[in-house]
Amino acid sequence: MRALAYSFGSCPHPALILNMLVSVALFEIHIPYAQSLKEKRMVVKGLRDRIRNKFEVSVAEVALQELHQRARLGIAIVTSDGGNAETIIEGIVRFVESHAEATLTGWQTEMMEFEDAAPLGVPNIQTS
Repeated sequence: MRALAYSFGSCPHPALILNMLVSVALFEIHIPYAQSLKEKRMVVKGLRDRIRNKFEVSVAEVALQELHQRARLGIAIVTSDGGNAETIIEGIVRFVESHAEATLTGWQTEMMEFEDAAPLGVPNIQTS
C-alpha cells in the first residue's frame, strides 16, 4: 500500500488503471446563523444527508462538535478510477459552496492507491 497525495490534475499516470483508490476529503464549514449546537446539528445533518444521497459517499462530522458555528466533515470515496474520485470531490465542493445555510471555509483531499498485485497478510487465527 502506498499513500499518495494528489492535487487535482497532478496524478503522475492519469491513464493508470488502479485496482482500488480511496479518496478522503476534509471539509470545514461555517454556519453563521447557528446560535446553538442544536441549530448547527440541524444544518450539518441536512447537508451530510444530502451529500450522501446525491454523491453516494460516506460522510461524518469529524471535528469541532462543540463549536456552534463551525464543523468539519470527513468524506470517503472508494473507486477504481482516480478521475471519478476527483469529479465527485469537485461536485461536492460545488454543492457545499451553493448551500445557503453554510459557507465552505476550506478543504483538502488525499488519495491512497491500493495496487492489485499488493501482497495481503493473512491473520493468524487460533481456534480452541
